[in-house]
Amino acid sequence: MRYVLLAALLLLAPAAPSTAQILGPALPPVEWEQRPGAELPLGARFVDQDNRSLALAECFGERPVVLALVYYECPMLCGLVFEGLVRSLRALDFAPGKEFDVVALSIDPGETSALAAAKRASCLESYGIDAADPRAAGWRFLTGEEAAIRAVAGAVGFGYSYLPESDQWAHPAGVTVLTSGGRVSRVLYGVDFAPRDLRFALIEAAEGKIGSPVDQVLLRCFDYDPARGKYGFAILTVVRFLGLLTLGVLAFFVLRWTRRERRALASAVER
Repeated sequence: MRYVLLAALLLLAPAAPSTAQILGPALPPVEWEQRPGAELPLGARFVDQDNRSLALAECFGERPVVLALVYYECPMLCGLVFEGLVRSLRALDFAPGKEFDVVALSIDPGETSALAAAKRASCLESYGIDAADPRAAGWRFLTGEEAAIRAVAGAVGFGYSYLPESDQWAHPAGVTVLTSGGRVSRVLYGVDFAPRDLRFALIEAAEGKIGSPVDQVLLRCFDYDPARGKYGFAILTVVRFLGLLTLGVLAFFVLRWTRRERRALASAVER
């Protein structure tokens, strides 16, 4: 439990490093190295919450995917990731199964599809739908063998280690937003995901195929910060825009004044 508490405190601390590394004597590093554009091993096979074997490619095809690397019996940190994700999803007007999908993958090869089904049911209840709702098809909770799990984690740069003395897993916290083709687009660190950040990440992963024209304008005013895994106000972009706007206004008034002076001069000549 002390390792999980250390991880949670580190993630929530103001000066927390972007990689969310768990610190402590003799503890393995679990850094999260961003790999934008990296392709997931879509041929890797897993088992879903219904105990059905499937290739990872079956989770992709039409929509972006929010991927959560967790483990279902995690005593604290993964639960916070799920809570933060569901809370952010409830605040969006995008919906899983329509504009994007959600995939959770256990990093513990010993976990079963029954555990995946139980965690999925809990998340669906928190989100406000039940398993019979057609929208639930957009939520997949997977388990798998270690080689396949490592291949996915390695593709997204997610480092984790097993701690045999406590029978727990040391791991960072956050979610990866992937394109419909299974490539890494954005990583959002932590356990609390601002709805604005998640919305922007999904719009970028979908290459503008979802969202409104207003979203496209707003995206120009915000930059993704890979060190923090968040979107920040693009002050330089706004300053440039305001500068151009100011020049345009000045040019308008100068042109208007020039035309007025020419008309006055022409009128004086005619007299």
